[in-house]
Amino acid sequence: METKEFVGHANDETFESAVLKAAKPTLVDFWAPWCGPCRALAPVLEEIAKTYSGRVNVIKVNVDDAPKTTESYGVRSIPTLVFIGEGKVRETISGLATPDKLAALIDRNMPL
Repeated sequence: METKEFVGHANDETFESAVLKAAKPTLVDFWAPWCGPCRALAPVLEEIAKTYSGRVNVIKVNVDDAPKTTESYGVRSIPTLVFIGEGKVRETISGLATPDKLAALIDRNMPL
């Protein structure tokens, strides 16, 4: 059984408050429950969320439940990961990512 205590969720209504106005930078995972690679990425995101707890938020956005947000970020394939800091997109990667790749993305986009 998967725990979700470190990973949050947002939709079109909550994205602004959960991500854009968040005090910490946020790694956003655009995903869907029917997406195999998205499901494979879930435990990786949980580990990243634990590792960076208190420094970075990890938020999942189900593309089926948040069509406006998905479209506004130009998401054309899933999983797509968007690192947002101070309300601005810092970096985007698509596809299944390793823990090392995600840690590198976060580290190079974190404020010093």
